[in-house]
Amino acid sequence: MELIIFLAIGALAGFAAGLFGVGGGTIIVPLLYIVFSQMGYSADTIMHLALGTSLATIVVTSISSLMAHNKKGAVIWPVFKNLAPGMALGCFLGAGIAGWLSGVHLQLIVGLFLLWVAFTMFTGSKKIIDANKVLPSTPMQLTAGAVIGIASAIFGIGGGSLTVPYLTRYGVVMQKAVGTSAACGLPIAIAGALGFMIFGMQAQVNVPNTIGFVHIYAFLGIGSMSFFTAKIGAKVAHMLSPQLLKKCFAVLLLIVGCFFLYKGLI
Repeated sequence: MELIIFLAIGALAGFAAGLFGVGGGTIIVPLLYIVFSQMGYSADTIMHLALGTSLATIVVTSISSLMAHNKKGAVIWPVFKNLAPGMALGCFLGAGIAGWLSGVHLQLIVGLFLLWVAFTMFTGSKKIIDANKVLPSTPMQLTAGAVIGIASAIFGIGGGSLTVPYLTRYGVVMQKAVGTSAACGLPIAIAGALGFMIFGMQAQVNVPNTIGFVHIYAFLGIGSMSFFTAKIGAKVAHMLSPQLLKKCFAVLLLIVGCFFLYKGLI
């Protein structure tokens, strides 16, 4: 029964990710929080399990996304090589920070992050890209990667919501920013998932079918289904108005963000 629930979450998360053009983490984390709560897991570990498992599933979906973008020549590999080491290290450390934070603090942090994503999607700010701008030096890119990695672990995401704005700010065209961000999602997810496993084992999480803060059944169910349904969602997205889709998703994130803030504050 658990596996069926996780397969359903994977189908929904993958479809939504493809439909709305965002990483599955913003969908997976809230859904896993609800499911794990209903399964009676300890309140102190629910958010950690949701974040760790979300990053583990992103390993699978990011491979699919990376291959698709690379075929179109949308991945800037030199930039990836500059960002990836910092992202991997930052995400691993971020998993440690998340493990140190309480479940309530994580709820508040994730809730605020979802509200920020909702605001940016709803307003749809279109900044004019300055083609004369160039990316900063390699050390600066490594530092930026580390910051994005730490945030990605704490939010349980693949980093696209942060990497794309960073790249476009320095004149990278949108298609290549998205493609490079998709490639960066893989080291982020791998390092983050490993971090949540290791720090979770150190915390001696007493939850069945888990390795540290990663739920195995949830990983298998969500990862396998989202891999396929993301492609379906992407196809459906082309049939509908992108602006309307973004606004609908922004409203959904607004509700979920307020829910996490409410749970964290009461």
